[in-house]
Amino acid sequence: MHTWSFSRRTTPPNATTPRRRALSVLATTAVTALALTACSAPTTTPSGPEFFDWSDVQVAADGQTVKLWMWGGDDQGNAYVDDVLAPAAAAQGVTLERVPIADTKDALNRVFTELQAGRNDDGAVDLVWINGDNFRTGKQADAWFCDWTGLLPNMSLVSDSDPLLTEDFGTPVDGCEAPWHKAQFSFVYNSATVENPPTTIDGILDWAEANPGRFTYPAAPDFTGSAFLRSVLYSESGGYENVPSTYSDEAFDELTPALLDRLEALAPSLWREGSTYPATSEQLTKLFADGEIDMMMTYGPATLTALVENGTLPDTTRVLTVDDGTLGNASFFGIPSNSGNIAGAMVVANEALSVEQQVAKADPAVWGQFTVLDLDALSAADRELFDALPQSPVVPSFDILSRNASPELSAEWVPAIDEAWRTRIAAGQ
Repeated sequence: MHTWSFSRRTTPPNATTPRRRALSVLATTAVTALALTACSAPTTTPSGPEFFDWSDVQVAADGQTVKLWMWGGDDQGNAYVDDVLAPAAAAQGVTLERVPIADTKDALNRVFTELQAGRNDDGAVDLVWINGDNFRTGKQADAWFCDWTGLLPNMSLVSDSDPLLTEDFGTPVDGCEAPWHKAQFSFVYNSATVENPPTTIDGILDWAEANPGRFTYPAAPDFTGSAFLRSVLYSESGGYENVPSTYSDEAFDELTPALLDRLEALAPSLWREGSTYPATSEQLTKLFADGEIDMMMTYGPATLTALVENGTLPDTTRVLTVDDGTLGNASFFGIPSNSGNIAGAMVVANEALSVEQQVAKADPAVWGQFTVLDLDALSAADRELFDALPQSPVVPSFDILSRNASPELSAEWVPAIDEAWRTRIAAGQ
């Protein structure tokens, strides 16, 4: 899942205070040489408006329409945005419109294309659901509006020392994106067919070899399949502590041979003997739902409860808790620097961090996403709202699921491991 000019904020004609007059939007444009990786990079980097305080943002946001570009493949997520978050934004004077996309890179490429064309203050993308390599790529290109999250009142509900929220796959957030929810990579099994589920990642691979054809994983660079590769890298390296978070060729050359050896040895035991792999996590979930495999994986366990309740997945579906821990990360909202509705986007991001929205989104019947709020810092009354949420029979609570959690590697690791998998494992099919 991942970023600039200027007097687009309107000031009410009756705003006559000195402070309000001081809140005029500043326009600065810096010409910067940009070196980018996969996406075409803009050649100019507008910095966006400056706001004096939150009331200034609210005045500027009133009447704006914010287009949120987000992956459209999660029906629960779509319904939450349309039915819960959008009405809350409307109450703040902001119209929120969801723009479904197949890949977050689509949003980033649109921003880059507009910036290269000189469309610096009326871009089509106002807000993006993002994390990982897309965020890093946009930040390297100065394509994100930054230094804005400190103005959000609800950021006071978020821990400023939580590493999941201060870094995004090893890239410092630096006020360039606001947290939305946490996620925990999870293995899922059918308790009707897997009587004694393994309790470690290495044990999962052993189980797969002992039960030929009943396990597989999505092909990299699918997000879930890529996370599986990093999980096996940690396991084969003796734990995440032995894998440097920051990428280097030396670390890659030292550590990835064991990963690839293990996956190569595993391949003949996979679904269809490893001759093919599901292209997406959705295809993997369908294999599990159809009973073709007994175990799968997801970086979005929040969706499982509803999938069981609506009969898509068997009612014997359970999330496996792994002794050696699984990967954890957080999702964020990023604002492209060329958005014409930056203030409105900030209002939406702030509303999404409210206790009411975080509680609603954490309800398994709504979306079931894990909150980014610091529960220990909430009032007793607000904490009770989270405590009163229904417990899922399928998905353990976040404190259980994130036990012994592993940090994500820096974003540079991800394409390197994916490419190694493609050239050796996929090429050997």
